[in-house]
Amino acid sequence: MNQIRRPNIGLYLLMAGIFVLLATSILKSASQSNRKETSYAEFQKEMEAGKVTEAVIAQSENIPSGTVRYLLKDDTIVYFFYTSDVNEIQTELVKYQQKNTDFSWKMTDVEHKVDVLTVISIILLAGMGVFIILMIVRNNSTGANARMLDFGKSRAVMVRGNNITFSDVAGLKEEKEDLEEIVDFLKDPKKYTTLGARIPKGILLVGPPGTGKTLLAKAIAGEAGVPFYSISGSDFVEMFVGVGASRVRDLFQEAKKNAPCIVFIDEIDAVARRRGSGLGGGHDEREQTQNQLLVEMDGFGVNSGIIVLAATNRADILDPAILRPGRFDRKIGVSRPDVKGREAILKVHARNKPLGDDVDLKRIAQTTAGFAGADLENLLNEAAIQAAKDNREYLTQKDLEKAFVKVGIGGEKRSRIISEKEKRITAYHEGGHAILFHVLPDVGPVHTISVIPTGMGAAGYTMPLPEKDEMFRTKGQLLQDIMVDLGGRIAEELVFGDVTTGASQDIKQATELAKSMVMKFGMSDQVGMINYGGEDEVFIGRDFGHTREYGEETASLIDEEVRRIVRECYEKAKALIVKYRAVLDAVAETLLREEKIDQAGFEELFNKWSVGVIEESAPAPAH
Repeated sequence: MNQIRRPNIGLYLLMAGIFVLLATSILKSASQSNRKETSYAEFQKEMEAGKVTEAVIAQSENIPSGTVRYLLKDDTIVYFFYTSDVNEIQTELVKYQQKNTDFSWKMTDVEHKVDVLTVISIILLAGMGVFIILMIVRNNSTGANARMLDFGKSRAVMVRGNNITFSDVAGLKEEKEDLEEIVDFLKDPKKYTTLGARIPKGILLVGPPGTGKTLLAKAIAGEAGVPFYSISGSDFVEMFVGVGASRVRDLFQEAKKNAPCIVFIDEIDAVARRRGSGLGGGHDEREQTQNQLLVEMDGFGVNSGIIVLAATNRADILDPAILRPGRFDRKIGVSRPDVKGREAILKVHARNKPLGDDVDLKRIAQTTAGFAGADLENLLNEAAIQAAKDNREYLTQKDLEKAFVKVGIGGEKRSRIISEKEKRITAYHEGGHAILFHVLPDVGPVHTISVIPTGMGAAGYTMPLPEKDEMFRTKGQLLQDIMVDLGGRIAEELVFGDVTTGASQDIKQATELAKSMVMKFGMSDQVGMINYGGEDEVFIGRDFGHTREYGEETASLIDEEVRRIVRECYEKAKALIVKYRAVLDAVAETLLREEKIDQAGFEELFNKWSVGVIEESAPAPAH
């Protein structure tokens, strides 16, 4: 049961006092804005002009001085002045009244009291302010508006009547099958409890960003028809120590009241990182929050109807205590979709988008290898924006291809002015990549070649078209990737006898791939099948002062093997480009003229200009 917090009466009385002072100041300003001080000489001028319509002389008893207030025709301002001889003013007013029969005047005592209307207004305003403050106090004491004044309350958003179901989640067939019993348990728990089965308390969804982890969690709640609490891991942690732990307690208290329900914690790595990973002590806000989360997940009973779902793309940095059975019993990998999954995701996101007859979602799925669900949704959205810009009521294949370039590489910068020399260098550079993509058997055919600069700083691009998704890469495929990376630099060197900085990213990719082959994949006979790569995540506290686990001799051997791999790939790639030099020249000249070449155009050029080139027979596979 939530404890009732006592309101701070002193704070509310101070607020009421400030409210009354403000109201008094406003009323005083309003009353003074309708009064204007003048002089006896001005009063005489107004009487001579016949403008005075009413006058009042305020005088204390047995005192010759007083105050004169008067009004003018067609004017709402009350004019006043002070006089030392009230009798003189009376004589003049009697004479003025004889000439102006519609004029009236009177004598009255000096007003020492505040105007009654002003007093009433101040009382009413003060009463209204006190009433509002008392209502806030009352509501706060009963907990209705506790969130306004209590940092320790959970920031979780509860959703009822969620209409997202498994039909809205495409490309995750196996993942949905793993979660079907969770939905079944929430609908019919007796079916499992009678057999002594224990439903998992927590399920951890692990996968790259944008693969649909959050959508999958919402679909479970929608299928089961139960309340869905959603919160991010970063919402627990604040600068004040203890706030995060309090929010965790409040979240699970609310969940118990609304069981059965689902509690979803997105980006749980923000609050559940491995403890002891910093240089300082462990008694900080994040670790207190994590400890409270561990306690709460142990606290609620088995089959209580509360299921905790969490999502992360860094399961390797989570604390082992939160991953043990009894907390997160099950871990489900949510990977990037394959070509069939991408096609299904595209169909889901294309439901509300009118597609033209030429749209081929299967081909788009083939060209988007490595795209996650969020990437594909963004691709279709960009295509719809492009169609709207062109004042079309439907999407075409060209819109999707433009969107693919924009999302994957960056928007084309056709207005950028580049010299003919740079354009020619880019054309040969991209032609070198394209030839190797085409002739090497395991890197996929060419989809598009372009010398149009992109928003990512590239002077051009060569895009392959993978024919299928592959889970593993062979040593031969990795070597071919390195050869393709070096193709642009080789073409520049052969044609111009000089090299540019344009191949820096290609060289970086080739070097990293060669290092991985030697240090991680065990693909070097000299180094052997030993992993020297280490861990991707570096914790400063744990790894402070950490040295590499191999000596200088091994480091020199690794460097030599990396150089050997890159050098041999360079020589083989150079031989191929020299062999197809005529194709390279034809591709470059076509790019200079047309700026872009599609798959059919490139294959036509290759077949035309490779005539007479002796093809080498492929080596027989080893047995």
